[in-house]
Amino acid sequence: MEEDRAILKIDDVDTYIGQSHILQGVSLEVDRGSITALLGRNGVGKSTTLKSVVGITPPQSGSIRFRGREMRGLRPYAICRQGIGFVPEERRIFPTLSVRENLLIGLKKTRAAGKEWTIDRIYDYFPQLKRRDRQKGGNLSGGEQQMLSIGRTLVGNPDLLLVDEPTEGLSPFMVDAVLGILRQVNEEGRSVVLVEHSIDVALDLASRVYVMSRGAIVFCGTPQEFSADEGVRKKYLEV
Repeated sequence: MEEDRAILKIDDVDTYIGQSHILQGVSLEVDRGSITALLGRNGVGKSTTLKSVVGITPPQSGSIRFRGREMRGLRPYAICRQGIGFVPEERRIFPTLSVRENLLIGLKKTRAAGKEWTIDRIYDYFPQLKRRDRQKGGNLSGGEQQMLSIGRTLVGNPDLLLVDEPTEGLSPFMVDAVLGILRQVNEEGRSVVLVEHSIDVALDLASRVYVMSRGAIVFCGTPQEFSADEGVRKKYLEV
């Protein structure tokens, strides 16, 4: 794939946590303005891939280039300043701060692609958060905390959004709200990398699908190619 089409290019990345070799030669590309899904069973390295991109679990070798610039070796705050936002599976909100204070921490004006995300705009999409503006984050439901985590990342106005298991444990109503905002983010020109346990959700959103197993990429293709390859689903995804 041509370099100018890829906003993110991961090439032959190895990441260790302690003595455990988690990522083993991982390579993938994310096109500008696309949604890319990363699938696989629990523990195969999906979350570590996202954390390697943002420097939380720094790779020991390989290359991670964002808009043509090498990110490997930079600190997480420096990587995020380049225009990468990360919504972790653990949500990581500040439980003793109010909803608005959590959002203010992430607020950053940029010239990122698409319409700017502000606190008021987050409240338009997630009116539940607006009603809880002064409540502490620790008092929110799990779904509301997920909304807050996504909102806090979006008000940083990233060009690339990395989202780890955004619908896990949510009610159908909350799932629809979260998926709606991810679609909106993408329609405005931002790129998304989605780690998602629901295959149907991933296939509905993504234009490219990667499958991981034991720390390596074992499949790359369109949702249609993935759906047509019954062997991949049975071997690497079904329990």
